[in-house]
Amino acid sequence: MNSKTKKLAVMGALCTLAYMAAAVGRVPLILFLKYDPKDVIIAIGGLIFGPLASFSIALTVSLVEMVTISENGVLGFLMNVISSSSFACTAAFVYRKRHGRSGAVVGLLCGWGCMLSMMLLWNYFIAPIYMGCSREAVAELLIPVFLPFNLIKGGFNAAIAMMLYKPVITALRRAHLIEIIENKE
Repeated sequence: MNSKTKKLAVMGALCTLAYMAAAVGRVPLILFLKYDPKDVIIAIGGLIFGPLASFSIALTVSLVEMVTISENGVLGFLMNVISSSSFACTAAFVYRKRHGRSGAVVGLLCGWGCMLSMMLLWNYFIAPIYMGCSREAVAELLIPVFLPFNLIKGGFNAAIAMMLYKPVITALRRAHLIEIIENKE
């Protein structure tokens, strides 16, 4: 099997796992906000294949989510793409520039910060539409609701991705599905 086919197969498997994590792994955290671990898998895909791969996985999973399990339709799709991409693409971008364990940690932390700021901004603009309330009401929820939720979500995602990355990459290498040369630190 050639490398492009292997990459496509692994990305397809990551899309499937991310969707399953979103469909089965939803946990209510704060009020109406639910955590799901799909961004962990999307970030791992980005660390393996780069920022464009993580964006492609996030887009695909969010689209499938929209037509199957989403409660917010197109707006939920948009928010999912923004949230997942800001976390995973940022982490993958930093990791590409600074390959190794410290680069992964810094990348995931940067992804967490980027996702946090992006979601505060986009919740301010988009949440009033799907929540059916005024922008002022949403602005009052930014600090006591959206901020803690995204802090918890990003923290979980970064920590779990860091714990799972090495075992996943090792398993994929043993299965001869990827061949990445890493710098050891």
